[in-house]
Amino acid sequence: MDISKNKFKNIIFDLGGVIINIDYALLIGAFSEIGLPDFEMHFSQLKQKDLFDLYEKGLISSQDFRDELKKHCKIGTTDKEIDTAWNAMLLDLPKERLELILNVKNKYRTFLLSNTNEIHMLFIYDYLKKQLQIPDFNQHFEKVYLSYEIHMRKPDAEIFEFVINQNSLLKEETLFIDDSVQHVESAKLIGIQTYLLDVKNENIIDLF
Repeated sequence: MDISKNKFKNIIFDLGGVIINIDYALLIGAFSEIGLPDFEMHFSQLKQKDLFDLYEKGLISSQDFRDELKKHCKIGTTDKEIDTAWNAMLLDLPKERLELILNVKNKYRTFLLSNTNEIHMLFIYDYLKKQLQIPDFNQHFEKVYLSYEIHMRKPDAEIFEFVINQNSLLKEETLFIDDSVQHVESAKLIGIQTYLLDVKNENIIDLF
């Protein structure tokens, strides 16, 4: 897809898998090491248990989230061990992707829309400061929308409508890029233009 050949004026980017590299297998392995070998039954990219939904919507605290997970792990598992296992899925963020997004921002209205949570974002912000010398993503996007801050999450249609309405965007002029098929399908159903990124074979740089 050559985005420059289309009449988009606005682009909404996903975070995990699109901008930041992630690996769910590492998450599963990390929790197995602290006594939760069937973690993939509780959490996956396609379907989540209520605990994860609530946490990603910011409806329970990080401590509540840790405490619930510790009930299923080895006795004596610490908060730090939970955080380390939970963050194991987060890999690197290639600098050239952020440079691309800055260039894209000069041509389009750009937004970040991510299903995420406080523990992950604290880790990511720390990575940004230490590895890339930036505090957050605010300079790269017109507006950043994180599920746990706005109490909505993909693939619910309300979160897409919220971003569209808050910024007075036209859906037919807006492209949403995500690596999860259920999120893309939901956005498509309400009239937003979409692109499902095949993270095994491409990255966002290929689209521009």
